[in-house]
Amino acid sequence: MEKVEIKQENLVYAKPRLIKDNVMHYCPGCSHGTLHKLVAEVIDELGMEDKTIAVSPVGCSVFAYNYIDVDWIQAAHGRALACATAAKRLHPESLVFTYQGDGDMSAIGTAETIHAAARGENVVAIYVNNAIYGMTGGQMAPTTLLGMKTATTPYGRDPRLNGYPYKIAEMMAHLDGVSYVTRQSVHTPANVRKTKKALEKAFKNSLNKGGFSLVEVVATCNSGWKQTPVASNEWLEQNMLPFYPLGDIKDTIK
Repeated sequence: MEKVEIKQENLVYAKPRLIKDNVMHYCPGCSHGTLHKLVAEVIDELGMEDKTIAVSPVGCSVFAYNYIDVDWIQAAHGRALACATAAKRLHPESLVFTYQGDGDMSAIGTAETIHAAARGENVVAIYVNNAIYGMTGGQMAPTTLLGMKTATTPYGRDPRLNGYPYKIAEMMAHLDGVSYVTRQSVHTPANVRKTKKALEKAFKNSLNKGGFSLVEVVATCNSGWKQTPVASNEWLEQNMLPFYPLGDIKDTIK
């Protein structure tokens, strides 16, 4: 059979230009890889690759700078939005965003998160919520669902012992400095497209100095959840989404 040469420009689906060739450290089936792809695509399509400053703290995304080819700041655990505030104020024409997990933003970084949002900083916080501490062994996070089993709640999260999970997106939507809060996911092709649109809207809002934006992405952690990637997507839909419903929570962008 004659070998057919396929030219790169004829491909409908290709690796985003800003995604580096480094092999990602994420577990197979992890939502981070898909989300990285979307972030890289949107930055490229906005023509902001040379004017983007991204901030990643401690967590599964700690090595995000190895994968998306923009300028990165590595922040201390939970302090990403404090660093992002400084970066945006020093470089107001730049696109500045953080890439944080739920154990980071809604636990050790709650204070920095809330005050950056209350000040109306013109930055975007990308918040990956998989309801668990993925990097450190699958411990309970502030977002862990009631009854959910983790390394530190082997019998399931008990509100009498562990308290209740909370929704940081709904909490931050009440702050006057926040103009856009949305919750999306990447577990289906349709949701991937919605998440990309949400990222584009949030990034444009930052560039237009419209105030603080939060894009929460309900994600899977199949290694922490002890499930296959397929089963994790199903579990997310059946258990995560009823408690963390998808859609825009606040939108005052003009």
